[in-house]
Amino acid sequence: MGKRLITQRRGAGNPRFLSPSSRYLANIEYPKINYETLSVGQVIDLVHDAARSAPIMKVILDGNFSETLLIAPEGISVGRMLQFGRGANVAAGSVLPIETIPEGTEIYCIEIRKGDGGKLVRSSGTFAQVVSHDRILNLTEIRLPSKKTIHIKNGCLATVGRVAGGGRKDKLMAHAGQMFYAKKARGKLWPVVKGRAKNAVDHPHGGGRHPHVGRPTTVSRDTPAGRKVGHIAAKRTGKRKK
Repeated sequence: MGKRLITQRRGAGNPRFLSPSSRYLANIEYPKINYETLSVGQVIDLVHDAARSAPIMKVILDGNFSETLLIAPEGISVGRMLQFGRGANVAAGSVLPIETIPEGTEIYCIEIRKGDGGKLVRSSGTFAQVVSHDRILNLTEIRLPSKKTIHIKNGCLATVGRVAGGGRKDKLMAHAGQMFYAKKARGKLWPVVKGRAKNAVDHPHGGGRHPHVGRPTTVSRDTPAGRKVGHIAAKRTGKRKK
């Protein structure tokens, strides 16, 4: 008798397949303040968060003694003063409404909807660019790290600069243990053996004298759990023709 598939073993989740959220600092989002007026904050510490690749900075706003956690920009240091709101300087770490940021400026941690705390461009070393402003439609065009351009409604917040921690992928994984623990910190199972490399008793794609599937990889939606692998209920497969 063969093994159950990974999707079957995962089930509702267990420590092997769940993300260790108890080790994560917090949900990083912009503080709930009035961004129509200018506010000032000071960086008091830089910390690591197991939940993300970028370093985190602790900021105390003026008139507010509680700490705010934000994604750190490149070149930040402890003791630096940051500005928040309309009228802030266009400097690394400043948080402004996106319509007030000049064209060509590098930005990160961009809100998709006003007040969502920042959803786009949050990984280490990444940045987007402001392309243009449309004052009639109240939209701002930005270019994402993928070179795709999208339009964001005016009033959404963004941070000036690029995310700290760039060059993280330049250092190679020296041995398999480093990759194993890097994946484990995010609750990801590694390594994962390809189905076609297994025996026929262990996987529907296994078996044969050389690694090939040997049967269609598309399966229907109501396929039994032990065979439900590959392209599930696929409308189409293969390379899309231009």
